Amino acid sequence: MTEKIQKVLARAGLGSRRAIETWLSEGRISVNGAISKLGDRMVMEDRVRIDGREIALIKSASQKTRVLLYHKPEGEICTRSDPEGRPTIFDHLPLLRNGRWISIGRLDFNTSGVLLLTNDGDLAHQFMHPSSEIEREYAVRVKGQVSSDMLNNMKEGVIVDEGPPAFFHRITDEGGEGSNHWYHVMLKEGRNRIVRKLWESQGVMISRLIRIRFGIITLPRGLRAGRWEELEPMDVSDLIASSCHPSVGGNP
Repeated sequence: MTEKIQKVLARAGLGSRRAIETWLSEGRISVNGAISKLGDRMVMEDRVRIDGREIALIKSASQKTRVLLYHKPEGEICTRSDPEGRPTIFDHLPLLRNGRWISIGRLDFNTSGVLLLTNDGDLAHQFMHPSSEIEREYAVRVKGQVSSDMLNNMKEGVIVDEGPPAFFHRITDEGGEGSNHWYHVMLKEGRNRIVRKLWESQGVMISRLIRIRFGIITLPRGLRAGRWEELEPMDVSDLIASSCHPSVGGNP
């Protein structure tokens, strides 16, 4: 049975569906010697090349689903390379044969905390799709005075870009004084820089932003920034199950 190329390659861990669709649009993928385009279909036994390099597709697809929890530090980007030469999250990850690590969403350059990566492109697509409504929780250190009206505005909804109003499902005051006051916020979407934009809409600047939870996965106290740990198979199963139930669970 044939399937869309991006679905087959994502399931084999060659990239997210979105990335593979881009490669197809750029003419970087060939199947059985012919350049492929969006909408084309294939089977696992077909010969696939990406940028001229043949892919051991069946071997890749037979790998078990793996998930890494990476404690992203500030000062790293979530792309594989950077024209400015900045460090990337992929500099610190273990070697993966017959596939590649795919980031489940992103954290911006100045944000630290929980970042999940997987070798399963379909799983990454599942978690990044807006319908998943995965909970993301952040610890936020703010500059400036915060009133109850500001907090209510951010919980009721604020238009911060061309999309629908953004809002926090929960805001808790974690204490502190002056420029060292912390809040924990939770939301269920991953629009770019959405946490910062919400606070900025109230005239409040963030001085530090840490993602402390993505879905059911929390940032371990002993995992230092720049380090990773691999989830146990049972934890991976629980994570997958939680994504099927938006009320259970996990980007700015």
